Amino acid sequence: MSDDISDYETLRHLERLWEGNKPNSPIYQFLLSDISLISASKGLVRARLQLTNNHVNSKGGLHGTVSACLIDWVGGLAIASYDLREKTGISTDIHVSYISSAKYGDWIEVEGKASKVGGTLAFVTATISKVVDDKPGPIIATGSHTKFVKM
Repeated sequence: MSDDISDYETLRHLERLWEGNKPNSPIYQFLLSDISLISASKGLVRARLQLTNNHVNSKGGLHGTVSACLIDWVGGLAIASYDLREKTGISTDIHVSYISSAKYGDWIEVEGKASKVGGTLAFVTATISKVVDDKPGPIIATGSHTKFVKM
């Protein structure tokens, strides 16, 4: 990707990609239909989501499955933001470390960073944080996501 591609163009590309992919994934439709992309640059994506009943477990905290889904989702978008690709590969490994929680009504921010996008594999790190005073606050979960990208 040339350095003259703006963050605005990167964000628009990801929004188009997300809108095109969302209808093909019932789980993403169920869990992430209201997620909003807030920024993007080469290899870096941030999004926000307000937690609803679809996102919490029986104790009222953010469900671990939702955290894993967010890391999967943001991993693909971080890879797409790296060079404006359409296809983001196939997951080979996802790891999640659960640190704290959030509850119904809380806003969370998810950030994905593509640390390397090679010819065969791509590596992404992700952070899910609770939003406090309109900024990322306490970390809820961290993760890593590896994808096979040789398509």
